[in-house]
Amino acid sequence: MGKRNRDQGGRVYSTDGGRICPLCDRPQDDCVCASGTAQRSSGKVRVARQTSGRKGKVVAVITGLGLGALELADLARKLKQRCGAGGTVRDGNIEIQGEHRDTLVAELQKLGYDAKKG
Repeated sequence: MGKRNRDQGGRVYSTDGGRICPLCDRPQDDCVCASGTAQRSSGKVRVARQTSGRKGKVVAVITGLGLGALELADLARKLKQRCGAGGTVRDGNIEIQGEHRDTLVAELQKLGYDAKKG
């Protein structure tokens, strides 16, 4: 069951999905509208290398995309296939297992993003 916001009369939280978008009435992670609840791109897409908290294993983390949850998942699927590796979408970032920064930067630039190693 969701809680009601007194001022707007709509749901703001659902025990099923967490925060609710005020415009499309979907969970924030699945928001498909341009309500501003999703992150917006700063124009700079960074592909960084991380090992912390992963028992020494390397992960390439792509930040700054500013896409909605559905577009982010679709792009992650394409990049994982291109690299032949696993990965996930976490906190608005794409994580690809392994050292694939050069491949990811080249692929993102082909898709029109201003991607750089970072």
